[in-house]
Amino acid sequence: MATDETSIKVSTAARDRLAQLATEHGTTIRSLVEDLAQSTPTQAEYAERAELARAELASALGSAPSPEAEEKARALLERLGGAVHGPRAAA
Repeated sequence: MATDETSIKVSTAARDRLAQLATEHGTTIRSLVEDLAQSTPTQAEYAERAELARAELASALGSAPSPEAEEKARALLERLGGAVHGPRAAA
């Protein structure tokens, strides 16, 4: 094993599911897990994106949305089927 590699212990069921997913996507478990790790934002990254979005809105509209407006937007996205992964608290 190369020095920049490690192993992850998962249940047999999780391994089997990852293998099935990898096969269906024409890739390997390794690539599947690495892609997940690289493409899924951390909570800190979500918070940073939210702050950037608030700054953009403030620049375009003259003021940032209120916490109430943000909560309404989150609720609408949830009703429409959008996943809300980031922090729930307004900055």
